[in-house]
Amino acid sequence: MSQDAGPPPERVRVTGPPRRRTPAARSAEVDDGTRLGGMYVGSLVREQLRLAIGILAVLGVTVGALPLVFHLLPGLATHQVLGLPLSWLVLGALVYPALVALGWAYIKRAERNDADFAELAAALPPDEIVQDER
Repeated sequence: MSQDAGPPPERVRVTGPPRRRTPAARSAEVDDGTRLGGMYVGSLVREQLRLAIGILAVLGVTVGALPLVFHLLPGLATHQVLGLPLSWLVLGALVYPALVALGWAYIKRAERNDADFAELAAALPPDEIVQDER
């Protein structure tokens, strides 16, 4: 029953539909080793730091000041809502949606900063790259 028809057919690996390739990273152009790249990276770091400080300032003014408000206005701290002191309700439950909103705003803005930086780096002509003379 064995029929010798030659070598078996070559195996074909099926991996799925072809994928779109991502463009190669332009890390050489945005490297800290170049003056222009160092300037771009420094700009991105400053923008991200400015964003973080701004979000922390909003957090400090809104959520961070609540204990001070309840201390300075004791009538609010003793006011009861649903059998709980208002200060407990605000600090224990209502603060979390504010934290989520601040986190969401930070992530969206940070991603926008990164996308702007990537767009700027992609538009950078290779002949404008100047190496540092270290």
